[in-house]
Amino acid sequence: MSLTARSEIVTQPHGDPVTLEILKNALESLADEMALIILRSAYSPIVRDSMDYSTAICDHKGRIIAQGLTNPIHLGSFPRIMQTLTERFGSAIAEGDGFLVNDPYDAGGMHLPDIFFIRPVHLDGVLVGFTSALVHHTDIGGMAPGSMALNAEELFQEGLRIPIVRLYEAGRENRAVFDLLKANSRMPEEVMGDLRAQISACDTVGRSLKSLAAKHGAAFPALVEELHDYSERLVRQRIATMPDGVVNGEDFIDGLGADGEPIRFSVAITISGSEIGFDWSGTSDQVAGAINCPITTTWSLAYAALRTVLGPGIPNCEGYMRPVKMTAPLGSIVNPRPYAACAARGVIAYRMLDTCFSAFGKLMPGLVPAGGEGGPTAVTFSGYHAGTHARWLVTDGILGSWGGRAAHDGVEGISNPGANLSNQPIELMEARLPLRIREYGYAANSGGAGRTRGGAAMIRSYVIESEDAAMTLRSDRRRYLPLPIEDGMPGSPSLTILEHPDGSRALLATMKMGEQPLKRGDVVVHIAAGGAGYGDPLQRPAETVLRDIEDGHIDNAFARDVYGVVLNSCGLVDVDATELQRRKLAEMDRPQRIALQQGHFLEAMNATELLKVGN
Repeated sequence: MSLTARSEIVTQPHGDPVTLEILKNALESLADEMALIILRSAYSPIVRDSMDYSTAICDHKGRIIAQGLTNPIHLGSFPRIMQTLTERFGSAIAEGDGFLVNDPYDAGGMHLPDIFFIRPVHLDGVLVGFTSALVHHTDIGGMAPGSMALNAEELFQEGLRIPIVRLYEAGRENRAVFDLLKANSRMPEEVMGDLRAQISACDTVGRSLKSLAAKHGAAFPALVEELHDYSERLVRQRIATMPDGVVNGEDFIDGLGADGEPIRFSVAITISGSEIGFDWSGTSDQVAGAINCPITTTWSLAYAALRTVLGPGIPNCEGYMRPVKMTAPLGSIVNPRPYAACAARGVIAYRMLDTCFSAFGKLMPGLVPAGGEGGPTAVTFSGYHAGTHARWLVTDGILGSWGGRAAHDGVEGISNPGANLSNQPIELMEARLPLRIREYGYAANSGGAGRTRGGAAMIRSYVIESEDAAMTLRSDRRRYLPLPIEDGMPGSPSLTILEHPDGSRALLATMKMGEQPLKRGDVVVHIAAGGAGYGDPLQRPAETVLRDIEDGHIDNAFARDVYGVVLNSCGLVDVDATELQRRKLAEMDRPQRIALQQGHFLEAMNATELLKVGN
């Protein structure tokens, strides 16, 4: 790594900074209002409860000028969708039109469940902007309920592919498109309800955007242009404070199925003046499974990683994207050839973010935390309500555990920084589905030990209460654990255990290829990966370790064998014994210490023998 320090560049908004700031905040508020409308009116749990959706305001050229505080993984999607829309329809975009699209290859979409609705906004017959909402829909057909079958090998197996089509033409509904969507979904009521929520959000905020444009009059286009330019200048200023040079990051995911080959991610981040480049050469090739990541998502994660390390205050205008360059070899897993399967590409997205953070950590020591859980687990359960042909279906995302930070422990129960999602409330799941949640909380002895420890792993257990059901699973971080920093310990591995009523148990692959059949009384126990540690565990204050014991995060044996903290018969720290134990641990080699940590975790999860069999 060769880095050369440079001085800071000073920049200010051009023109009236007060008016510009007011406009920026007004646009951001409108994007957030769209998000709240969807949250309050959506039908499906994955939208209403997990909040897997995003909103955006665009200018008359289709360039994003505000995005709601929703999902960072969608940052790069709106610009490419809008570019395709404006290039194909141009001056034919009429007042009252409304467009629908999900195609990840020919239109710039994400994956097929993510459907965009786009509404042009006109003032006195002149196009002044667009409102747009992306929603992850419950099911749009394909091989498996939930439309995220890991064993799909091409896009055409994953569900209904929608090019950019008019859902509304000059204010008139295209009934055939609505009917087509309903006919291709296992859950048509939820899909129609969520789509109506998207349309309502775009229409409601579209009226407000029209009023905002009218308020500023002829100055509105120039103000928007300055927002783009100001955003670009701010990003260039902050990039210019970074030292010139190249930093590299590397990470892996476990691979498809029980015996899948590891998949490598390699990024070289180049800082040159006020520009930054992301080069994914050396990353593994695309695979015959649904975890390939179309280029739109790869762009999204570059933007998300950059905005995270640059800090707040940068307007979410397309101008901030101008200094960012990308190299992603065609045919790689981060830029697959059309029409590779990609429905479960989320796991790739989060690993790309982890890889970028590992590189940025070399540029900015102390800023980036150790590795977290690696993104939410996606588990889908489905079946039929007793005595009917009515289907039930839920996709649950389980998150999150962050790695330890330079001065603080990793947070728990908070979404991965690339997601901004939410764990679904168990009471709502139980009220409407033949599922019962037996356990939901933190796993004992999980998370990586360190001077600051990684966040504890989340655990959720589902009891099947229908006669028959099926499950699909996308998880990760069993073989390739969350990465620590500065002599910390790696995070704990993810585990999915299937328990049958007869007492037998089986360890499922992190990425289950095909559906897993289930019967009444079966229990699916999922333990997400725990965050990695930051710094040497032997430097963690003994009294802090004692609090971890009192809080139930670790037991006495873990404290003794991993942190070297020994308690006396009164439950207090034995200072002399602790000093002796820490000297003993310091003389052990690192693999032994990691094995001790993982052994205590597996013992607490009653999974020691299962993991031996599973591997």
